[in-house]
Amino acid sequence: MTQKATFYHAGCPVCVSAEQGLAHALNPAAYNVEIVHLGEAPNRIAEAEAAGVKSVPALVIEGQPYHINFGASLADVKSAA
Repeated sequence: MTQKATFYHAGCPVCVSAEQGLAHALNPAAYNVEIVHLGEAPNRIAEAEAAGVKSVPALVIEGQPYHINFGASLADVKSAA
């Protein structure tokens, strides 16, 4: 059975690097990874906030947010949307 993982990012170079290096490295037999580009899907910013995301890139696995490096705060992403 796979666990749900959601990778939130804003499309910046830090985010894209983290997506390529981490999100795609997760074992697909263990994780069902959804990639969410908040710049292209600003309607999902509230969802990311509710999941505990404070900055992007971030990976949420089974409700637990993991912040990776620092590309932008979620407040900055919201103001750009």
